[in-house]
Amino acid sequence: MKAKDVSLSIQQIQNPQKAAILQRFFKTGKGEYAEGDIFSGLTVPQSRVIAKKYKDLELSEIENLLHSKIHEERLIALLILIEHFKKNKHEQKEIFEMYLQNTKYINNWDLVDLSAPNVVGMYLADKKRNVLYELAKSHNLWEKRISILSTLAFIVKKNEYVDTFKISDILLRDEHDLIHKAVGWMLREVGKRISQEKEEEFLKTRYKIMPRTMLRYAIERFEEGKRKKYLRGEI
Repeated sequence: MKAKDVSLSIQQIQNPQKAAILQRFFKTGKGEYAEGDIFSGLTVPQSRVIAKKYKDLELSEIENLLHSKIHEERLIALLILIEHFKKNKHEQKEIFEMYLQNTKYINNWDLVDLSAPNVVGMYLADKKRNVLYELAKSHNLWEKRISILSTLAFIVKKNEYVDTFKISDILLRDEHDLIHKAVGWMLREVGKRISQEKEEEFLKTRYKIMPRTMLRYAIERFEEGKRKKYLRGEI
């Protein structure tokens, strides 16, 4: 069982029309955030079926697959990697290290959002988290998104929000829309799953300076009157 077998399975069901749509949706044009990414046109359920079929792929072959120019091959590599991480505790350190060595290939928001909480976040849940702060200060868009998305595991599994707030502060003035959305989303998750009061404590001293998209995502679940006050700057 090799990475090339996964590639063949993808080729057998690729959909050029769907691929063209996905390449527009995921901003693969010149100067866009995923410039040059290539799609085969698979749906996520189709990718999951293939990942399940090749779930026993060795880590070296998963890494080879992750190096592919084809988006769905990288997605399937990450799906398989997550299953390895869940089922093989003795491999978790190796998987975590391999993940961080290959962030250049985890280079679109769907890839990050799928994998960062389930690999990086879960591995660091009971460990020191210095690496997340290094990623948050990276010049690489996807490493910054990995840093904040990884904290979802702490929120969901540990009821912890301190790292979410600290990394949000690092990213507060970031210029990219995909970081604004990611930070706002994680702040919203703190309010939803742990404490809206704690989320508001964070927001009250920052909401006037944070990007509008970040704020909108963060307060999405607030009751309408309070949400409008935040948007008008009246809190």
